[in-house]
Amino acid sequence: MSIKQAFRFIVVGLAATAVHYATAVAFASAEILNPRMANVAGFLCAFSVSFMGQWRWTFRDSGSRLGRALPAYFLVALSSFLLNVTLFELLLRLTMLPYYVSLALVLGAVTVITFLASRLWAFRAPTSTIPR
Repeated sequence: MSIKQAFRFIVVGLAATAVHYATAVAFASAEILNPRMANVAGFLCAFSVSFMGQWRWTFRDSGSRLGRALPAYFLVALSSFLLNVTLFELLLRLTMLPYYVSLALVLGAVTVITFLASRLWAFRAPTSTIPR
C-alpha cells in the first residue's frame, strides 16, 4: 500500500461517507424515513460515489476490469454495510447515543475493513490464466 493510495481511498471514502451521512440524516430529520431505513438510503446513494472513485482513482493502477471489480466491490460494500447495520443497531439499542453520533462512529469503524477488502480482493490486479 502506498501513502498516495491510502490518501485517495480516504478522500473517496470521505466523499461517499458524506453522501451516506447527509442522505441518512436528511431523510431521518425530515421524518421521511426512520433512522434505520434512512441509513439504507444513505448507503445506496453513497455506493456509486464510492465505487467510481475507488475504481477510477484510488485503484486505477491495479488494472481491475469493470466486469470483475463492480460485483466484487458490491460484495465488499454490502458486507461492510451489513456490519454497519449490525453495529448501528447495537448502538441504537444498547446506548443512549443520538442516532447521528452512533452512525458517525459506525461509519468510521467500518472504513478500515472496507479498505483492506477493496485493496486485497475487489480491485486486485488480474492474474494470468495462462498455464506455464
